[in-house]
Amino acid sequence: MKALQFITHQNKRYSYLSGASLALEGGCKWIQLRMKGATKEEILKVGSPLRELCTKYRATMIIDDHVELVKLLRADGVHLGQKDMPITNAREILGEDIIIGGTANTLEEIRELHRSGADYVGCGPFRFTTTKEHLAPTLGLVGYQRLLTAMKEEGINLPLVAIGGITRVDIRPLMELGISGIALSSTVLNAADPTGEVKKILNEIK
Repeated sequence: MKALQFITHQNKRYSYLSGASLALEGGCKWIQLRMKGATKEEILKVGSPLRELCTKYRATMIIDDHVELVKLLRADGVHLGQKDMPITNAREILGEDIIIGGTANTLEEIRELHRSGADYVGCGPFRFTTTKEHLAPTLGLVGYQRLLTAMKEEGINLPLVAIGGITRVDIRPLMELGISGIALSSTVLNAADPTGEVKKILNEIK
């Protein structure tokens, strides 16, 4: 589990691929290819060169949603939302060696991911973010603290990755709570120097 995960997004300055490339140059070792609303052909067109980049930088490559594209793109894993294929079904298709993560906002959802055999939880949002539609209730520091405490009490030993509107100044307080990792998109892509921003973020995590 890498402490910094970059979630692909595109804006007026960067494409999905160029943004991921800048994150990798900055030292990020985990890229999730998320292209909401894109066709499989469009995802394959970006995913193929991204696989090469991740191999070059020795980074983990995760596909969002599309279980059927994992082996085709030689991805290291898949991330599944609440409305995507169940974790258990994905595990049957992909096997034990593929990373499977899931999205959660509540303790009950975390429990279900744990029961289903997920490898990690993408938990959020921390605060409001424009990069995701149909946003779940924001958690804030207090929300994460409650979830981490409850997980410990119930013996749920799953890496918890915070996501959703996180900026560099939020990272240290989140890591101090015991969060396993941070997932970012806009904070990197909106920076004047995305590669430099990734380096600064990694310093905060350390």
